[in-house]
Amino acid sequence: MDELTAAPAFTLSLSVAPSDIDELGHASNIAYVRWLQDVAVAHSSAVGLGYARYVELGGVFVIRRQEIDYLRSALRGDTLLLRTRVCNVAAAKCHRETEIVRAADDVVLARGLTTWGYVDIATGRPSRIPDSVRVAFGVALRPKRGDFSAPR
Repeated sequence: MDELTAAPAFTLSLSVAPSDIDELGHASNIAYVRWLQDVAVAHSSAVGLGYARYVELGGVFVIRRQEIDYLRSALRGDTLLLRTRVCNVAAAKCHRETEIVRAADDVVLARGLTTWGYVDIATGRPSRIPDSVRVAFGVALRPKRGDFSAPR
């Protein structure tokens, strides 16, 4: 797999809304799942890869797997920092790490690892992630065989 070339994390700030709160008085698990997707979409848009651009490329990312470690509760009104980065890329999938941090005290509330699959929009079948997408996210390109001038 290609490794991240020291790409900085993308950060999105949000406040825990009343609609995020469950019967136990803290943010529901569904809110955390939504936040992981929201920060990934915001990061993608921030690097010039909004939905319209993906349509032009003929492919789009879909979630294949999501893992979340819930460490602490988020409460109504908390300001959260969602920090995310693409941590590695294979031919047709990538992994994205995300931390959800309470801004007031910098305590990590949750960590997520999401596997995103890149699929052809027309067929829904896996498709190779274009080099332009890798570059936009700051992911190193794999040198072509025999290309000894490419940086490693």
